Amino acid sequence: MQALIAAIKVCRKCIMTETPQQKPPLSIRLCAPRGFCAGVDRAIQIVELALEKYGRPVYVRHEIVHNKFVVDGLKAKGAVFVEELEEIPAADAGRPVIFSAHGVPKAVPEDARTRNMFYLDATCPLVSKVHKEAEIHFRRGREILLIGHQGHPEVIGTMGQLPEGIVSLIETEDDARRYVPRSDLPLAYITQTTLSVDDTAGIVAVLQERFPEIVAPHKEDICYATTNRQEAVKHVAPGVDAMIVVGAPNSSNSQRLREVAERAGCGTAVLIQRADDIDWQDFEGIGSLGLTAGASAPETLVEEIIDAFAGRFDVTVETVRTAEETISFNLPRELRDPVPPAQAASG
Repeated sequence: MQALIAAIKVCRKCIMTETPQQKPPLSIRLCAPRGFCAGVDRAIQIVELALEKYGRPVYVRHEIVHNKFVVDGLKAKGAVFVEELEEIPAADAGRPVIFSAHGVPKAVPEDARTRNMFYLDATCPLVSKVHKEAEIHFRRGREILLIGHQGHPEVIGTMGQLPEGIVSLIETEDDARRYVPRSDLPLAYITQTTLSVDDTAGIVAVLQERFPEIVAPHKEDICYATTNRQEAVKHVAPGVDAMIVVGAPNSSNSQRLREVAERAGCGTAVLIQRADDIDWQDFEGIGSLGLTAGASAPETLVEEIIDAFAGRFDVTVETVRTAEETISFNLPRELRDPVPPAQAASG
């Protein structure tokens, strides 16, 4: 009996002195550049500065950028999001209304002027560049093809710069192979700014093979931020067990990053909005993780995901930088002018 008691005491001592279970190691390779681009940063600033300058409410037509966290944060500050201008109460017609970073058809600012609304245009300057290209091709008598995704706000805005039916949408290489010109006019193409660089190159190659004289953009339409983020993912994805892209499901550039990771050879590539969306079964047994963020995802969501993994793994973080970004865009004159316009002062 005494021997049994002694054995129990020894066992208890072993339990009390046992080393806590070690968390498995995880190397996180953090893509850079990632997250906010200059156009998104500018659009968010426009809403925030308008709220500071004119007070609440400030109306925003459509999501200012494709990120729920950002939109909810602006709502908390006093931004009111609407789908169409007609949703804005007549009593608030003098309040600022802001157009999203994706751009809008020409009919929208025309409607705002008809309603005597004071509006601020947060369209990304690189999207505005594509709008201008479309207008130039139209004035020069060219038939215009737009490479992009049907229904995306940027595509709707770009096609809406010209009369209906003038711009033809090309979504895939098969579309490019099947396309039949509507006239004998020379052809030109433009592209959505947030496409996959590789997919777009394939479509362009088909068009140029079929129509050798087709006019290309003077400068690449896919924006610098989209290109840089995809290049960083191509560099990281082949060497990690899994890849996370932080971004919204309706964000074109974020979806393209996930696709790029898959094509680069990463077996598990997922798009998530924030840490609560992580399906931990996807990451069982991994030793390395690539992490990036779409151009409309704030850095705080990236940090949130790193913290979530640190709760389950012994995490080390390495930043993999493939490009430097120093681009910034000017704010609208109205927000640099210390004197509010008469239209807003009356509101």
